[in-house]
Amino acid sequence: MFVFLQPRALLLRAGLLVVFLTLVGSVLGQGLIRGTVTEPNGTPVVGATVLVKGTTQAAPTDVTGKYELRVAPGSYELVVSSIGYKAQTRTVTVGTEPVALNVTISEDAQALSEVVVVGYGTAKKSDLTGAVTTLTPKEFNKGTYASPDQLIQGRVSGVQVSNNSGQPGGPATIRIRGNSAVTGTGQPLYVVDGVPLDGRSARPGLVASADVGTGADSNPLNFLNPDDVESVTVLKDASATAIYGSRAAYGVVLITTKKGRSGAPVLSVGVSNGFSQLLRRPEFLDAGQYRRAIAYYGVPAATDKGGDVDALDAILRKGYLQNYNVAMSGGGETGRYRLSLGYLDQEGIVRKTGFKKYSANLSTNLQFLESKKLGLDMNISTSQFREELANITTDAGFRGSLIGQALQWNPTQPLRNPDGSLFIKAGDVVNPLAAQEYFNDNSRVTTILASASPYFKFTNWLEYRALLSINYNTGSRRTSIDQRLINYPGIENQGFASIGNNELTTQQMAHTLSFNKAVASDLNLNAVLGYEYTKFANSGNNVNAFGNPSAGGFGVFGLDYTNYIQYSATGSRNVSSFIDPSSELQSVFGRAILNFRNRYVLTGTVRRDESSKFGRDNRVGYFPSFAIAWDLSQESFFPAEKLTQLKLRAGYGLTGNQEFPAGSAQGRFSLDNNGAQSPLNAANPKLKWQADAQFNVGIDVGALDNRLTFTADYFNKTTSDILFPTVPGQPAPPVQTIQWQNLKDVKIVNKGVELALNTTLVNKEKVEIGLNANATFIHNEVTDFVGADIITGAINGQGLSGSTAQLITKGYPINAFFLPQFTGLNEQGQSTYANGGAVAYSGSPNPRTLLGVGANARFGKLSLVANMTGVFGQYIYNNTLNAVGNVGQIGAQKNIALSTFENPIKESIGNAGSASSRYLEKGNYLKMSNVTLAYSFGDMGSVVKGARVYITGQNLFVITKYDGFDPEINTVKRGANQVPSVGIDYLPYPSARTFTLGVNFSL
Repeated sequence: MFVFLQPRALLLRAGLLVVFLTLVGSVLGQGLIRGTVTEPNGTPVVGATVLVKGTTQAAPTDVTGKYELRVAPGSYELVVSSIGYKAQTRTVTVGTEPVALNVTISEDAQALSEVVVVGYGTAKKSDLTGAVTTLTPKEFNKGTYASPDQLIQGRVSGVQVSNNSGQPGGPATIRIRGNSAVTGTGQPLYVVDGVPLDGRSARPGLVASADVGTGADSNPLNFLNPDDVESVTVLKDASATAIYGSRAAYGVVLITTKKGRSGAPVLSVGVSNGFSQLLRRPEFLDAGQYRRAIAYYGVPAATDKGGDVDALDAILRKGYLQNYNVAMSGGGETGRYRLSLGYLDQEGIVRKTGFKKYSANLSTNLQFLESKKLGLDMNISTSQFREELANITTDAGFRGSLIGQALQWNPTQPLRNPDGSLFIKAGDVVNPLAAQEYFNDNSRVTTILASASPYFKFTNWLEYRALLSINYNTGSRRTSIDQRLINYPGIENQGFASIGNNELTTQQMAHTLSFNKAVASDLNLNAVLGYEYTKFANSGNNVNAFGNPSAGGFGVFGLDYTNYIQYSATGSRNVSSFIDPSSELQSVFGRAILNFRNRYVLTGTVRRDESSKFGRDNRVGYFPSFAIAWDLSQESFFPAEKLTQLKLRAGYGLTGNQEFPAGSAQGRFSLDNNGAQSPLNAANPKLKWQADAQFNVGIDVGALDNRLTFTADYFNKTTSDILFPTVPGQPAPPVQTIQWQNLKDVKIVNKGVELALNTTLVNKEKVEIGLNANATFIHNEVTDFVGADIITGAINGQGLSGSTAQLITKGYPINAFFLPQFTGLNEQGQSTYANGGAVAYSGSPNPRTLLGVGANARFGKLSLVANMTGVFGQYIYNNTLNAVGNVGQIGAQKNIALSTFENPIKESIGNAGSASSRYLEKGNYLKMSNVTLAYSFGDMGSVVKGARVYITGQNLFVITKYDGFDPEINTVKRGANQVPSVGIDYLPYPSARTFTLGVNFSL
């Protein structure tokens, strides 16, 4: 049987046949190189690059170390490389038959050290003389985080990371080698890809009324996507930080983002979803216990409202999260790029709270000219995050915090009326469900961090580099309180609306000249000279108003009040704006590292800062440092068969702190709505930087072919010339004009020992087991104190206004607790105190011991990583128990803490809940920070590479005797006399336990 085809169809099929034969020919005409890249012990090297030298053709290795590379027949040089390994070059001849090429690469201590980032450059790890710790993604904490500071919690000795709030995107406090911040935040200087950050967030604050406080700040690192972080380096001692001069008193954290790698484009994808729920809660009476308490304390029976509710549970929920990250990278020898996109949507465990972030990052590394001596590195990070906030505040009146409202709610009082509507009036107690429903607070912060860094290599040892950058942040916030909240004085039948906008800009220009060359036999010099100019600007505005009660307030029109704020009482509208005096910092700096015979190292650093923040008589500051190291492992007498490294280090240096408001050295005033002028601060032409002098001695030990490494450091840091706002002869009341001064006769000393141990117990092809641990022991003391004690540690709550719990005084830790000494209850159920209620030293809020423990194990394709964090030796003032859980609450038809009810001696409901040592508790804890179980599938077909699925638990449990929500607490409040409080726990956003299921793969 014959089938005749039309000419057009015949031509079409013939064309397709030609195309097919051409494709087949091209494939058949290519050669195939395949193989495996492993370590000497057979462990596969994941993510290594196999590059055809002189081209952009490359292939990555998968989770089993395998690669495939197609090339035309011929001879080639293949370069096999991976970070931390010695690169291998192999010559291979390819024909039409597949060629097998297995490559073994070894770890290279020098290669690893080359990527250690230090201030304004890099240095070999063998050349480091200071206390420097670098973490890479392998060492990072696992889980979903809104900001990168959480990646290093518990992972670096000497560094304490405390979450100030359980709210997604909430701030954290980082203390490096103890607390010495009398004013300001005490946070380290953050430097991202060489760009120092301002350290503030552009999110506007909120002051609505005396019953609604300020709440937690936003984390200034929220704009960064943790998935884009390549490494975090912590500079701890002055010999490492002095090159940052007047901004380095509290340490420096260098964050380096990921860059592109040579080779064909690779698309990396990460997807994770999960949920969060309450970690733990303080124990308050349930309905049954409350009814027994009513009878026990003789409270009127009418206090029992017949219901059974859990108000805290009513405002909480299971918060879901989703996180997506996509990155594409590639390039050749003369140009590499990486583009990433991220999206995080995390609901808070408190209803109507959450955090959404959209982020993008682009980095390019380009080389020009045939010599490749001219180059350009560019980085652009941009993000926008949106926060839905709750009225959870740490300095509000007794009505103002949602958590306080829930804890003190009468558990027999239904939250809703029989018809389902919200129950509103209950004396002066606010229904937390109504407060949550009728409170709306939303913020949006947009950030752009852009930098361009052109460079020219005159030779292999001399390079000039410039850095131009801008960090632009703009934030807006809209807040409204419904007029139906009749328990808020000033809000009832009026309502409140506020719209705020802030703008924060930092501009930087830097020039550096780097030299790295052997200048004599066995003597190498690594030096950098630089100039830097930075300008800071901050401004904002706010309009807020209350509704007109004679016109029915804002009314109920189905819109948020901020959308028709003009419909308010004319006389109650407030318009304000501000602009900080712009501050400028101009600096020259230099560093020289001399290495003689790879065993004797000397480092010297000096920086000269000229800051407009300081008084005109003290605008210039000098910050020198020097350090030495002796690497005994390079000596001929060293027993290399026992130890692979033994290095001694010692250093001393000076750093400064200028973390105080711009214009504090000048006479400043404000203008109010009525045209009146009010003084802000008086001029002080002698104002200068706070000074920190630090001495450090360290030892680095390696054994068993560096499968065991140990580092120990002793540090002694003295802080002097402390910046403080005063009125002559006394701390500054807020209603008087202050003058910023340097406290000449006050010093704060932090000294201690840091220990870090890393071990690889088993390292075989199928099995790998490793342990790591770090511990820090710190002693903190205020010395050389002359003058009146500084009172701080504000205690909030009903009946506690004006109470304080802390002093800064000679011979004690900073922010030491000084309280009346509670001795128990007398027969009448009244509190008794020693020495007539005189205050006495009661404990320190500063921990004496920090602990971090981690373990990792791998069996075949299954792996497990676990990290724990511990803090010991500090006390926490349970302001929540003092203000909300005391016995007097039940007399006002409110709930009380279970511990109050279970007191062996019956307490009088008229007993005053005064601030005292009764509410001071030990804050020791050990927390399971994160556990990750993962399975690596490897390649799935010809498209999906390196597939990996994992499940992570964060904040799984905490071992502690503390009665509050979480002992990991640092409630940042407007402490008395502008001193930030430490270790006071007052109605925080509760901590959450989070579970995440995710998958990673590349295409």
